[in-house]
Amino acid sequence: MSRGTQERHSPMRDIIVTPASIRILVVEDDAVIMRMVTDVLEKEGYTAVPARDGREAYRILHTDADFAAAIFDMNMPHLKGLDLIGHMQTERRLRRIPVMVMTAERDLTLCSEIFAAGAALFIQKPFTPAQIHIMLRLLVSKAADSRNKKTNPHKALARMA
Repeated sequence: MSRGTQERHSPMRDIIVTPASIRILVVEDDAVIMRMVTDVLEKEGYTAVPARDGREAYRILHTDADFAAAIFDMNMPHLKGLDLIGHMQTERRLRRIPVMVMTAERDLTLCSEIFAAGAALFIQKPFTPAQIHIMLRLLVSKAADSRNKKTNPHKALARMA
């Protein structure tokens, strides 16, 4: 099996999860960056769910929380990335979704604001597909950690026995 189609066991549901069944919300208003990020996701076998701005992402999240992770641009029309993260932190069903923020901003205090708002990762633009690839691995790892924390420790111990 190739790396992108490798199956993973989900301890939450005792089912086999393939990368293609793992959905990642990508919110970016720049078409070139959106294409680069979704290409990396798709090459890894994940399903990218695109949104062109913060308002569209808000609508998607309002009706669908079934995302393993999310990647947001910081400065988008209608609703900024920090505001979107803030909204996610107010809802339990969305709080578990790890978020990576992309920005061209060079302000160091912004980085701390991004993490304080609840983001798991941060990447500065411009970036290469290889850099996104590495950050994607970290983001998916954080998503797996988030899913594992929700498992019942007694069930996990029983499976190990």
